[in-house]
Amino acid sequence: QVQLVESGGGLVQAGASLRLSCAASGRTFSSYAMAWFRQAPGKEREFVAAISRSGDDTNYADSIKGRFAISRDNAKNTVYLQMNSLKPEDTAVYYCAATTVGINPIASYKYRYWGQGTQVTVSS
Repeated sequence: QVQLVESGGGLVQAGASLRLSCAASGRTFSSYAMAWFRQAPGKEREFVAAISRSGDDTNYADSIKGRFAISRDNAKNTVYLQMNSLKPEDTAVYYCAATTVGINPIASYKYRYWGQGTQVTVSS
């Protein structure tokens, strides 16, 4: 069992950077693969990035590859999403998620635990 709380969102101009954090409760954080998803108004939730339990393996959506980086610190029970060169199309609510299934899956239905989300707005 794990509870997740995101933070770090905000309103920024195109080209700026943000770092999102997701703090997890419990003693078994390292047993979960973690991921970030995002959802814009009127759109389906989409995959952004995922990371394996040890942090050795990552997976990224093509739309953000080279701009975003996912990382985790198991000693701090925290997963991060570093976002650089932000674009207006990155505007969305960003969610972190945890799963015990797979290495670092990209399908949202495979994630059992979800945070409440944090808003990222990028103006042009």
